[in-house]
Amino acid sequence: MARRGKKKGRPVSGWVVLDKPVGMGSTEAVSKIKWLFQAEKAGHAGTLDPLASGMLPIALGEATKTVPYVQDGAKVYRFTVAWGEERSTDDLEGPVTSNSDRRPDEAEVRALLPKYTGVIMQTPPQFSAIKIAAERAYDLAREGETVEIPAREIEIGRLDIVEHGADKTVFEVECGKGTYVRSLARDMGRDLGCFGHVAELRRVEVEPFTPDDFVTIAELEAARFGEKDDDKSDEMDAPVDFSAIDALLVETAAALDCLPQVAVSDDAATKIRLGNPVIIRGRDAPVEAEEACATARGKLVAIGAIEQGMFKPKRVFVG
Repeated sequence: MARRGKKKGRPVSGWVVLDKPVGMGSTEAVSKIKWLFQAEKAGHAGTLDPLASGMLPIALGEATKTVPYVQDGAKVYRFTVAWGEERSTDDLEGPVTSNSDRRPDEAEVRALLPKYTGVIMQTPPQFSAIKIAAERAYDLAREGETVEIPAREIEIGRLDIVEHGADKTVFEVECGKGTYVRSLARDMGRDLGCFGHVAELRRVEVEPFTPDDFVTIAELEAARFGEKDDDKSDEMDAPVDFSAIDALLVETAAALDCLPQVAVSDDAATKIRLGNPVIIRGRDAPVEAEEACATARGKLVAIGAIEQGMFKPKRVFVG
């Protein structure tokens, strides 16, 4: 019988709410964070393009089980639309495909905002991760193909003008899952008859996290290495003090603020982690809930359903 390989990394869990810099891809960021924490497992909750900066929530260990809840959360972006040019990628990366000498005034832009607020239909960019006949749209676009991408329903909570200039407008948008800011820029430019593309993009929030949770690569490196910034070649088995960098993690349970919370005893937590249902006690405990999370001493125990006063675990977390 073949020997099972030893797992590499630490069983550390929690969220790193990274302030991703421009030029770094989301996959690269996850690899960097995983290495800094020497974590067994890591993943992110929503791609952020290399040309964009801002909030990239990265889950470590048990927190990866809560990624879908963060992916479904509302997002806030601040972005700059440069008027006068439409580009193949709808941002600065691609070549210009259409241009115009016309520039909209602030009143024209403001009058357009209601059209892009609420539940609307949006066509994703040609350069996007949407699958067309089992292939990514961006792969087809790089091969020179123009494909029909069906419009889909998205929700824009608000779209505000932050600043307006002669050649560009800065916006802030709060939107739901699946919204492409690049498509907003493209479509507004077409409606205004002047074309447009995203010149700058920053993700400010991903629900339930806020800018107060931000941490930078530099802060993480300082916490990880201290004064040894010139020597970052620690071996996996070398004794390392991770207390400073671990202190920068956001608790796994923070991702589940959207769910009803049920506090249980240590004995009940043990039963739940073994997959057994438990009776929920307490005057304020919900009687029914399709999804809820159980905690013990402030630590996440499980996600499950509450039926007839009983918590029935669906997904348990290591304590």
